[in-house]
Amino acid sequence: MEYKDKNVVITGGAGALGTAVAGLLLERGAICHVPILDPREKAAYAYASHERMSLVSGIDLTDESAVVGYYQSLPALWASIQIAGGFAMAPLGETSKDDFLAQMNMNALSCFLCCREGVKKIRAAQHTGRGAAGGRIVNVAARPALEPRLGAGMSAYTAAKAAVAALTQALGEELAAEGIWVNAVAPSILDTPANRAAMPDSDHSKWPGLEEVAETILFLASPANGASRGAVVPVYGKS
Repeated sequence: MEYKDKNVVITGGAGALGTAVAGLLLERGAICHVPILDPREKAAYAYASHERMSLVSGIDLTDESAVVGYYQSLPALWASIQIAGGFAMAPLGETSKDDFLAQMNMNALSCFLCCREGVKKIRAAQHTGRGAAGGRIVNVAARPALEPRLGAGMSAYTAAKAAVAALTQALGEELAAEGIWVNAVAPSILDTPANRAAMPDSDHSKWPGLEEVAETILFLASPANGASRGAVVPVYGKS
């Protein structure tokens, strides 16, 4: 129960990976806070009725005032985990300015805003004495962020996830003296029903499973992680 009574935000917590992360956090005693945009996600969410789950709908993570207001409404935090993002695939000639900015906003901007406001709430825990020293930030990049040549045909997405990786490394250094460890995972294609349906002829056994990636995130976000910071951890499975 290493997360017992620790408040943790999970953006994108209603998605496939976010749900896996939330489930493990609840098993280990965390109090989970999940902002969602579409109210319909709330009714279908697996952990909506859990006593230690707080779901708030109508939160646009690319809207600065909405993110500020959401985090201000929370108790002091131990960790903020940024999973929310978006994916688009198109060759360069078919990628408009709006397409590029949409990827940057959904992936990089949302991550930046939630990191910033999450750190403020982690600092609040230290200043009020309601938490252990330090805290954790974990972001989700992607394999093309570390291996950009794999981003051919999805340059906007690749650039946005590379920005997440760079932000993680910069913040890992900036916040180290405060004991706030900032790390990220960089998954390859995740083994989800949606990805299997989209790529039925692929060797799905090589893809990393949701729980395997979720376990990596939980370690990076946990008090047990006493030293790792500024890392972008590949989670590729056998792929």
